[in-house]
Amino acid sequence: MIKHMDHFLDMDDEFLQLEHARHVLLGVPYDGTSTFVKGADKGPQAILDASDSLELYDVQYGTEAYRDGIYTDHHDYDFSTPEAMVQSVYERVRHFLEMGKQVALLGGEHSVSIGAIRAMSERFPNLTVLQFDAHADLRDEYHGSPCNHACVMRRAQEYARVVQVGIRNVCEEEQCHVVPENIFYAHDIVGRSGWEELVLDRLTDNVYVSFDLDGFDPSILPATGTPLPGGLQWYPTLTLLERVFRAKRVVGFDVVELCPIAGNIASDVLAASLVYKMIGMNVKPD
Repeated sequence: MIKHMDHFLDMDDEFLQLEHARHVLLGVPYDGTSTFVKGADKGPQAILDASDSLELYDVQYGTEAYRDGIYTDHHDYDFSTPEAMVQSVYERVRHFLEMGKQVALLGGEHSVSIGAIRAMSERFPNLTVLQFDAHADLRDEYHGSPCNHACVMRRAQEYARVVQVGIRNVCEEEQCHVVPENIFYAHDIVGRSGWEELVLDRLTDNVYVSFDLDGFDPSILPATGTPLPGGLQWYPTLTLLERVFRAKRVVGFDVVELCPIAGNIASDVLAASLVYKMIGMNVKPD
């Protein structure tokens, strides 16, 4: 039986305490606007539970990033409407940014990112949101709300530059909001080299990474509400992220849209691994 975790990683108490932690993980179990497969509200807990399987030492990067401290926040957000959720996430993220913490969100559907992006843009000028995703998420409004999961990057464009990677699903009404030089379609980058440099060139100095897990190909991560073929693979994605973390100041990130499948823990472990890899990318090897 999988151990139920109330914090990220199986580590000693001294590394879990807020006052000593450099990193804060906000679990936002919201699934109020998803329109296909429901269950993203179970994502944050699944990531915490899967993190119990990870080694504290990362052999790829030669780091023990947990030693910087990782506090897992369990807050009672207002989920009464999408707009209320966005506001309550914004306030919570701003609270921890004012404390000087490195903040990351565990979703939940992608709409949880809107409040975080707003808070980050106020704290860090000249911000770029680097989105990994299967979908453009550029609708102005969907199902009566501008804070729907399908509108996340349209809202982000109001606060920051948006650079999109792995996109393979765009509706007609989104086309007018697509910035051609800032979107890297999956079919254009597969099997090709040099596009990573173009991504880096489009980023400003401050970067927020928003990682919708359906950006990955469903062959390696099937547990998401809207899987699409033709997605990203593990090591090439990590390589791009490594380059971003080296070249830019990554001020925060989110990992969203995990929709756990009973009896299939592999997707949960991949999501937890991605979270710890990105925390580790901020740590230099000894």
